[in-house]
Amino acid sequence: MSESITVAGVSVDTRHWIGGRRVASAGTFTDHSPIDGSAVGEIARGGPDEAEAAVGAARDAFPGWAATPRAERARILHAVADGVEKRTEELAIVETTDNGALLRSHRRGVMPRVAHNFRFFADWLLRLDHEDFETRGHTNHVSWDPAGPCVLITPWNAPLMLATWKVAPALAAGNTVVLKPAEWSPLTASLLADIAAEAGLPAGVLNVVQGYGSEIGDALTSHPDVRRISFTGSVPTARRIAASAAANLTPLSLELGGKSPLLVFADADLDLAVDLAVEQYDNAGQVCLAATRLLVEEPVVEEFTRRFTEKASALRQGDPRDEGTDIGPTIHPRQLEKIDGFVQRALAAGARAVIGGHRKDGQYYAPTLLTDVAQDSEIVQEEVFGPVLTLQTFTGEDEAVRLADDTRFGLAATVATGDRERAERVTARLVAGTVWVNCFFVRDLQAPFGGSRQSGVGREGGTWSFDFYCDLKNTVTAPEGWDQDHG
Repeated sequence: MSESITVAGVSVDTRHWIGGRRVASAGTFTDHSPIDGSAVGEIARGGPDEAEAAVGAARDAFPGWAATPRAERARILHAVADGVEKRTEELAIVETTDNGALLRSHRRGVMPRVAHNFRFFADWLLRLDHEDFETRGHTNHVSWDPAGPCVLITPWNAPLMLATWKVAPALAAGNTVVLKPAEWSPLTASLLADIAAEAGLPAGVLNVVQGYGSEIGDALTSHPDVRRISFTGSVPTARRIAASAAANLTPLSLELGGKSPLLVFADADLDLAVDLAVEQYDNAGQVCLAATRLLVEEPVVEEFTRRFTEKASALRQGDPRDEGTDIGPTIHPRQLEKIDGFVQRALAAGARAVIGGHRKDGQYYAPTLLTDVAQDSEIVQEEVFGPVLTLQTFTGEDEAVRLADDTRFGLAATVATGDRERAERVTARLVAGTVWVNCFFVRDLQAPFGGSRQSGVGREGGTWSFDFYCDLKNTVTAPEGWDQDHG
């Protein structure tokens, strides 16, 4: 196989990165661009042998990296961030080509967030502390000890940002990493390996392996030398990972998507509420946090729908490399089939498409709003992961909360209201890991992030990330009994 490909003028190595060197595989898989379906290149297709090599490299590198002083680990992570910033344009165009998200978003928001992930956790590491406390004169000292090799399995919808959301705290904590990016969008993970090496990250501390979950993923998640597994993706895959990790009791952090609601009360600023609703089409609806269920109080539903339809219909869908494009393609033909299947079954069951409801040319799906949907219907209960929203009505807070909480998920929720006390009452009753009031997608890395119910297990962000990626130790020291003549 060719060792590298050129993507929009950027050279990307298609081999694995294991133990500080590039490693080829006997087999490959083809990576396609969702923009036009063209083949981008052949990517090394790893299996059990590559998994064993990567975990072995991480295991061998762990003692040295774990013993590296905090300040030096932080310095190297800041150097990685510097490298990301220097290559922002390259990373942006490669990722847009690979996963179809808007180039303007990658330039202005996503890649700067990638660099911020490294800087934030590097800085948080230096302030990570727990005040000593006494128990009957004995001193308790809490410490965060590196856990060991970590396997990080990341999704395709925001490949580098979500990968570094895991990689940065894992490395900051003193762990070594095996990163397995999604096979539909593997390219920027390979570039990250180059950037990390150039920043001085020691060989074996970060390893990147590519391939299918059934071939390399199982070998990684069942490996007895792996001390942590973090996964973002679907519930069925999470169940498989959890079963694989169970034999070794490997701790898991799972972020599994959702079916989040947007509650619009009659006292809300309707222009704001409509803006929030239309924003859910971001990244062609391929966002785990998206509020895909619009719940609107009956007195304003007609006006809300009119304004929403007008604003959503003005969105421009097309090539994500164009500055004026608002919505790009779906990631893969299989995902397009899945989205359309959901919509067509809903229409056959009696739903009405206010807008959209159909495919467009290539891998593009029209922004869709479905109404006349039952609460227990598939389209309301299951995650579509595409530009498809549903609209339901409610009367009063009790019904709004009942509808909002009536799914097996609990990742996020958004509330639009002009009444502060109502916001406090409603948010207290919502089952969600994150609730936004009169805003959406405001994220601070020091806040806990994760889902309830089948939206996930655990929380990451700030100290919560270090709690997961470390073994917490409490050392209790007696006040007396020291040999005063020693030393």
